[in-house]
Amino acid sequence: MCSSVLRTNHHIKTWRKLQTRSEKRMKLLKNRKALSTVVTTLIILVVSVLLATVVTFYAINVTTTRVQEESLQITNLHVWCSSSGTASAAFVITNTGGRDAVINKITIRGVEPQEIWYNITTKMIDPKYASKSDVSSWGNFSDVKSGEYLVLPSGTRMVIYLFGMPHISTSDIGVSISVVVFTANAQYYKETNVEAYIEPSSA
Repeated sequence: MCSSVLRTNHHIKTWRKLQTRSEKRMKLLKNRKALSTVVTTLIILVVSVLLATVVTFYAINVTTTRVQEESLQITNLHVWCSSSGTASAAFVITNTGGRDAVINKITIRGVEPQEIWYNITTKMIDPKYASKSDVSSWGNFSDVKSGEYLVLPSGTRMVIYLFGMPHISTSDIGVSISVVVFTANAQYYKETNVEAYIEPSSA
C-alpha cells in the first residue's frame, strides 16, 4: 500500500514537472511568436517609410525637371505676299517653359530670311501686315545682326517679322508654308497659308 502511494506521488511529481516544462516551452514559443510579430511589423514600417521617401524624392525631381524644361509656343503666324511679289511674315513666340531660351535660327520653307526684326513684349498681339520700312520706323523693334541670337526670357513673348524671302512668290498664295524656330534643345514648327496683300494704289 505504501509502495503504491509512493509510486503515485512520484508519477504526480513527474507529471507536474513535465507539465511545467511544457508550459515553459509554450510561453517561450508564444514569446518568440510575439517577438517575430513585432519584428515583422517594424520591418514593414521601415520598408514603407523608405518607399515613401523614394517616391517623394522621385516626384520632386520629376516636377523640378519639368518646371525647368524649355517650351516655346508659336502663335498668330502670318505669311504675306504682295501683288508685286514681295513676301514677308510675322508671328508671336511665347516662352512657356521654366527657363530662358536662345533662338539661334529661324527658317521659312526651309530657308532663312534675309532680315529678322523683333520686339519683346508681355502683351498678346496679332501682328498685322507691315513693310520693313514700317517696322524699322516704329522704334520698338530691333533687327538681328549677323551672328546675333535672340534671347527669350521665361514667361515673356516676342513679336517677330521676317523680310527678304525671294523663294516665296505670288504663285504660293493660298499654299501652306511652315516656319521652324530652332534652339539648342529643340525645334518648333508651325504652318499657315500664304495670304495675299494688295498694295494700296498710289493714285
